[in-house]
Amino acid sequence: MKTRMTELLGIKHPIMLAGMAFVSLPKLVAAVSNAGGIGMLNSVAYTPDQVKGVIREVKDLTDKPFGVNATLILPNGRENIAVALEEKVPILNYALGKGDWIIKAAHEYGGKVLATVAIEKHARRAEMDGADALVVTGHEAAAHGAEVGTLVLIPSIARQSKLPIIAAGGFCDGRGLAAALVLGADGISMGTRLMLTQECEMHQKAKELSLKATAEDTICSEKIDGLPGRWLKNPAAIKMAEGKPSLFEAFSSALRIKRLINVPFYKLILGGLKQRGVQDLARQALSLKGLKAAIDNGDLETGVLPIGQAIGLMKDIPTCKEVMERTVSEAEELVEALRKKITS
Repeated sequence: MKTRMTELLGIKHPIMLAGMAFVSLPKLVAAVSNAGGIGMLNSVAYTPDQVKGVIREVKDLTDKPFGVNATLILPNGRENIAVALEEKVPILNYALGKGDWIIKAAHEYGGKVLATVAIEKHARRAEMDGADALVVTGHEAAAHGAEVGTLVLIPSIARQSKLPIIAAGGFCDGRGLAAALVLGADGISMGTRLMLTQECEMHQKAKELSLKATAEDTICSEKIDGLPGRWLKNPAAIKMAEGKPSLFEAFSSALRIKRLINVPFYKLILGGLKQRGVQDLARQALSLKGLKAAIDNGDLETGVLPIGQAIGLMKDIPTCKEVMERTVSEAEELVEALRKKITS
């Protein structure tokens, strides 16, 4: 299947792996790229020195295009993207920050830059800055998004932008890919679906428990990690969404982040102030701790897990190759069946 997304990025299938913290690791990134899509390495939990080694690990596992993403507002976000630029990573993906400097540097060596947006204003800004494509995230998505659902957000931005659009939020199969193309997108990003694959290194218990969730078993809150987002509705997420970290928790949690990603303490404070204050430091650290518990140990009682509403449509744990091939073939069959239905 050829679209503007496949042509721009030099790939076979119009499917991207969402950059998920502690989930989009080298093995999964390479598996998606080797299967014909775009693997996206998440850099949030690495120091700049570490991310260089991880990028090189991905290069050892695949000779296909892959990307590195970063949330620029978070600690080490800008620094890790700078390392990816030095390593001449083919595709850079940024969110929550101004990306003109990334675009300029990437274009100097022929790299492509994807801007993740959830509102129209940010899409316009990214296009003005020179981004090559937009990753447009609807309300159904896991982790960070805004209030508008995919069904409205994709055509709204498609009408205003000339850039290729990668639709994110609610996509996990061929039906979703076909719908995204009709809405005006050129491909899709999948997080939750590719998280529940054999190559993903998340704990098997967490995968199996996630498969039992329905579309109603998610919760949206800005209090879990300090940014609006969607999470599995479990005891820990509900407690965090209802709670308010103390100043002591903010301080101790900031120290925990400092140890985890080796970032200067003053940068953590500044990062918290860029959001809504030092309490967001506590939320960031507590959510990172919860993520590690869920992903490493399969603990969905005290751990937290970003998860999209599409979880209700998933019933298996296939390989990345199986996901990619059946998604594209199903989409092609559905489009052809729809064409016949309309003309009959």
